Amino acid sequence: FEDILNDIKSSKNMSRIISGDVGSGKTAAAFFAMALCASSGKQCALMVPTEILARQHYIKFDELAKKFGITCALLTSSISDANRKTVLKRLQSGEIQCVIGTQSLISRDVSYKCLKLAVIDEQHKFGVNERKLLESKGAVDILSLTATPIPRSMALTFYNDINISYIKK
Repeated sequence: FEDILNDIKSSKNMSRIISGDVGSGKTAAAFFAMALCASSGKQCALMVPTEILARQHYIKFDELAKKFGITCALLTSSISDANRKTVLKRLQSGEIQCVIGTQSLISRDVSYKCLKLAVIDEQHKFGVNERKLLESKGAVDILSLTATPIPRSMALTFYNDINISYIKK
C-alpha cells in the first residue's frame, strides 16, 4: 500500500508490478489503488484474463466501492448489447469511475473520459500489445499483478522500467 501511495503522490507515472503467491493480497492492493484513483475523480480499469475472474473481482470491489460512493461496472463479451451500450456511454461521460473486465476493455469502441490507472491482473497472460492497448486508452499509471514472475518482467525491473513490490504470506 505504501509503494502504491508513494507512486500516486509522485510526479512520475506509476509503473509497478506486484508479485506474490495466490491469496497473498495482490487484489486488495489493486483495489486500494483503484479506490485512490476514483476518489481523485479519475477513472481506472482492471483487466483480467477470464470472465469468471472479472465477475469475482467486480462483485467484491463493487460492494466495497458503493460504500465510498465509487461507481463500478463490469465489461465482458457476455454482457447484453443494451448493457454494453450503457456501460460504454457511462465510461465516456465519466459516470463510471472503475471498470473491471476482460480484453473487452481494449475494444475499439471503448473510450474513457479520464482513464488514469490501468491494473492488469495476471499480466503474464496478456501480450505486450494487449497491455499497450489498454495504456493507449489514456492510462498514465500502470499496476500489474502476478503470481508467476516471468523473465521479461524481471528484466524490466532490472533496467528500471518498472518497479516491483513483493507480498509475502
